[in-house]
This record gives sequence, C-alpha cells and structure tokens, in this order.
Amino acid sequence: MKNQLRIIGGEWKRRQLSFANIEGLRPTPDRVRETLFNWLMWDIQNSNVLDVCTGSGALAFEALSRGAHQVVMIEPNQTQAKFLKDNLELLKVTNQKAKLKINTAQQILPQLKEQFDVVFLDPPYSLNLWEELSNLVDPLIQAEGLIYIEADQEITQFKLPSTWQQIKTTKAGTVQASLFKKVVK
Repeated sequence: MKNQLRIIGGEWKRRQLSFANIEGLRPTPDRVRETLFNWLMWDIQNSNVLDVCTGSGALAFEALSRGAHQVVMIEPNQTQAKFLKDNLELLKVTNQKAKLKINTAQQILPQLKEQFDVVFLDPPYSLNLWEELSNLVDPLIQAEGLIYIEADQEITQFKLPSTWQQIKTTKAGTVQASLFKKVVK
C-alpha cells in the first residue's frame, strides 16, 4: 500500500510522489509546508539542507524543487528508503544533489562532515527525539543557519541548544512548527 504527497512549489510544483504506508509516517501538512517555505523563500536557494528524519520526503523534495543546492536525507526504514530512491529517480535528481543515508539519525549524524544552512528536524512524534537529535545536529549547522522543528507539543518546552533563537512559529491543528536561527556570538 502506498500514499501520495504533492509538491506545492518550485520546479516540481503539483508533482505527486508516493511514500510507504507505515504507522507514524506523516508528511508535513500542505498548509504548514507552504508557511515554512514562505519563511525560507530567500534562504533555500543554493543552500545545503539536512533532513534529519526524512520520512515521506515532503520537506526534502520541496527544498530541492525550490532550488536547494544539496539535500542529505536520513531515513532508517528500508521500505520507505526504497520509495525515496524511486522518487529521486523519477525526478532525475543526481547523487550530487541528494544523498540518502539509510540508518537512524543517531547513527548517521556523528558521521557527517558537511555544514548545513537549513536543517529539518521532524522526527516521529511518538519517539520524542527532539532534544537528543538537536544536540547531535547542532555542530553541523552553520552560524546563522536555520532549523525547522515540527512537533505535536509545545516546542518551547524542549531543551534545545542555547544558540538556537526562535524566529517564527505557526500552528495548524495538532502540528506545532517553529523556525530557529543558530546565533553564534
């Protein structure tokens, strides 16, 4: 069984992509994605993007569609990773533009050497990984880099790195979303 998501802007606007029917796998809602990419409008072009818990790929593919230089995707589920690979092939995305790492974020993040301009941190809600992953990803974020966090609870309650300054926030139904900037003094 497969599900569909729609790219909402950029080069692949209105393209439908498939993703696996896996419990807990939920793409960022269209309304929230539209708000996020309006926030990132001037920052996503030519950026290096890290999608920590890629899942359906909605955020990674939206970033590529809107001109990101490169996206690194982390997805531990083999079934969903196959859908991501198929979608990369369907859209003719080269290995230079997108790298798919198939393992948990906890195992991949310490191995990464790149620095990122934009990071998507949207782990499965039930795993409650926001704090753990924020600390693992923090060294990989450029100064002034942007971090998007999506959760089903109040984001201000998380103990996030002290250099992360919240600059935007939105809510749609049960989805809480915030954009942070890494401020290094």
